[in-house]
Amino acid sequence: MDFETFKSRYNVNLTSQQLAAVQSVDNPTLLLAVPGSGKTTVLVTRLGYMIFCRGIAPESILTITYTVAATKDMRNRFALIFGQQLADRMEFRTINGICAKIIQYYGRCVGKKPYELLNDESVQNRLLLEIYRHYEKGYPTESDLKTLSTLITYIKNMSLDKNAIAALGERQSLSNLYEMYKSYCDAMKDKGVMDFDDQMVYARTMLTHVPFLREHFQKEYPYICVDEAQDTSKIQHEIIDLLSGNDSRLFMVGDEDQSIYGFRAAYPEALLHFEKKHTNAQVLLMETNFRSNARIVEVADKFIQQNRYRHPKRMVPSRPEGAQIKQISVKNRKGQYQVLMKEARLLESQGNSDKITAVLYRDNESAIPFINMLEEENIPYKCRNADLTFFSNRVVNDIRDIIRFAYDMVDVELFMRIYYKLELYMSRDLALKACRISERKNIPVLEAAVKFLDLPSNIKKNAKTIQTHLNNLKTINAADAVYRIQHYMGYSDYLERNHIKPNKVEILEEIGRNLENPKMLLQRLDELNELIKEKEYDPRAKLVLSTVHSSKGLEYDSVYLLDVIDGVFPEKSPSPSDKMSDQERRDFEEERRLFYVAMTRAKENLSIFKVETRSSVFIQEINRPKVNNKATVKQKNIKVNSYLKKTPYGVKKSFHKVTESEYRECREELSLTGYLKHKTLGEGEIISMPDDLITACFEDNVQKTFSLKYLLEHDLLEM
Repeated sequence: MDFETFKSRYNVNLTSQQLAAVQSVDNPTLLLAVPGSGKTTVLVTRLGYMIFCRGIAPESILTITYTVAATKDMRNRFALIFGQQLADRMEFRTINGICAKIIQYYGRCVGKKPYELLNDESVQNRLLLEIYRHYEKGYPTESDLKTLSTLITYIKNMSLDKNAIAALGERQSLSNLYEMYKSYCDAMKDKGVMDFDDQMVYARTMLTHVPFLREHFQKEYPYICVDEAQDTSKIQHEIIDLLSGNDSRLFMVGDEDQSIYGFRAAYPEALLHFEKKHTNAQVLLMETNFRSNARIVEVADKFIQQNRYRHPKRMVPSRPEGAQIKQISVKNRKGQYQVLMKEARLLESQGNSDKITAVLYRDNESAIPFINMLEEENIPYKCRNADLTFFSNRVVNDIRDIIRFAYDMVDVELFMRIYYKLELYMSRDLALKACRISERKNIPVLEAAVKFLDLPSNIKKNAKTIQTHLNNLKTINAADAVYRIQHYMGYSDYLERNHIKPNKVEILEEIGRNLENPKMLLQRLDELNELIKEKEYDPRAKLVLSTVHSSKGLEYDSVYLLDVIDGVFPEKSPSPSDKMSDQERRDFEEERRLFYVAMTRAKENLSIFKVETRSSVFIQEINRPKVNNKATVKQKNIKVNSYLKKTPYGVKKSFHKVTESEYRECREELSLTGYLKHKTLGEGEIISMPDDLITACFEDNVQKTFSLKYLLEHDLLEM
């Protein structure tokens, strides 16, 4: 069948970029597809083209997708266009699915039964719990176990060696991570089982060291298509390379700008090195966004252009401008929830509207105060993949323990869990002595310490102060109690000493804002935990709550972005651009990609909360004026050069005195954003800022050095 007949018969209506991708079969090809560009349509159409126009047997094509759900969706979409009978001859698998097939085939060939796949999380968690308790000498929370499990997955997917694992453990405050990892692997082998990550480790090892096995699968699948390539891990890329071989007809679809699963070991670097790794490789682009209005597309594209580790491409809109992106200014985080409640009530009143509104956030905990308010007013909502580890997090447990101790100050177990987290500065030996006296005399622990121990004067004073605070906790509302614990009882110092962010304490404060006393907060946390756990799907709900990660691949009519503040989203407050290490820059660029994905979920309306009391590098980046195109900049530079001989910093402006505070605020802003906008030279990236001097790089790699004071005095900066 010729291509024109194929297009007519199957109603193929694609852009020139999409058609080029469909017809790319004979060379290794990387297709970079921007959000909303129709990549699944192109993938499915290409499979049909290969079969009908190129005469390729369906059984010889392996299509690898990222999730089981995506595999089913791809198969169904193919069947809808080309028929179920043909779809049944196709091979749609996840990477784990093909690894399972490799292992089973090898087992049959050598006459050995493979390890059994362990897919029971409870068994795995019990094993992790035993290992954690052995090495960390403490009882782990659900959050601790999830962290350990995620780290083990990361280690296997990134193929880390002993030294790299030890370094990872230091960064995660798990000094025994290598020993814990090795114990886990040994225990799995002793039990004769493997987890999903082991499947990939074993399959890669077999393909690497068993030539007949590798040749068998290369012959079986001479054509390999990979979806969501930016989310594929290092070991997965290695397996795909082994399967595709030297005579590669590999076709990968992805976009490093949408790689947001670094914590799962996503390896977008493989996309950047694709042309070097594969002979005669080509990189194709699909740059048209069919989803979002033109204003959203323009701002999102300008935003992601600031990343360095990416292929050069632009996202262009196919739809008209539509509504402007809203920035909703609120005084504090609480203000966000109040605005969202008004929107939720409005959606509820609209009844049968088919429009879907989503509230997106980086971490699940950001939504918990909003969920609390929705539940109180019984407003319907859907929550995608809610993570309940917030309720068992160590910080949350600490606040719970301190409140419980305030109501039962003879509980020695509680005291031993919290005494070093408060402003007592009491040694463990003194704490144990106080507990023994408390048990013997049945009096509060701190009272026992003050009355019967020979305490240094400063510790005795601290003990009395903390005891007063504990007594007062019971007389104030829950939000004030949490604030007092953090700011007056020394808990903030404990968090700072241990490099723990206070975000979860802020969430607890929001939940407790309308509760009369802290005991009610404990009850409400338990209730919320159960409510979220037992939440049933509500088809009526037009309001969706989701992390950005869980919203990947989805779209909504309207989107609100919550908690866009430094330290939350992005997760870490960024260092000045010129002071970032390579790893810090890569981590920050993933945060920027995550925000880009969040923006491009919106079809019609995008609203971003701007918390006035908190800084936000992402909002600053969005608000930067658009960079002039190169032609315009070149014309301006011709005019500017004659002035540069007269003054070293551009066209001379009228002079005005700059105050010290104005100067300091400007310098802090420039340090934070890493960019400046010169009224003559345009936008430039700051390379260095020693003392008063600023060196910046403008269009065409033109570098200039300025005096910041001079720029401000002569009004040469756009702020």
